[in-house]
Amino acid sequence: MRLHTYYKTDRGQRLGGLRHKLKASRDAIHVTKGDTVRVMRGDDAGKEGKVLQVYPKTGRIKVEGLNMVKKHRKARTADEQSGIIEMPAPMHASNVMLLDSKTGKPTRVKARIDADGTKERIGVKSGAVLPRSR
Repeated sequence: MRLHTYYKTDRGQRLGGLRHKLKASRDAIHVTKGDTVRVMRGDDAGKEGKVLQVYPKTGRIKVEGLNMVKKHRKARTADEQSGIIEMPAPMHASNVMLLDSKTGKPTRVKARIDADGTKERIGVKSGAVLPRSR
């Protein structure tokens, strides 16, 4: 068997660096946990709900009461009952729009640096400040 000594120098570091770069990358998501959003695309189009969880690595969000799936759950303890439960599944963040607090209609979001240096979200249509609820 022939030993490949020239592979041992930087191959692992090069692959490891690329792997870390891919796994550590995050998508910028325009909504945060606690926001009220309206679904614009998909089976639940037109419905509104509150954002329960944000997944920055995959660019997905979980909305309360929307995109419901059935999960077959086994009882973990003797007291617990097994069965089929319904739970919300993550959907892509591009399929939802943030609801404007002033008008109650869906709006795009832009960012502005305030006079005291804090970053705030602005509704594009109404120009109203959208508070961050976390």
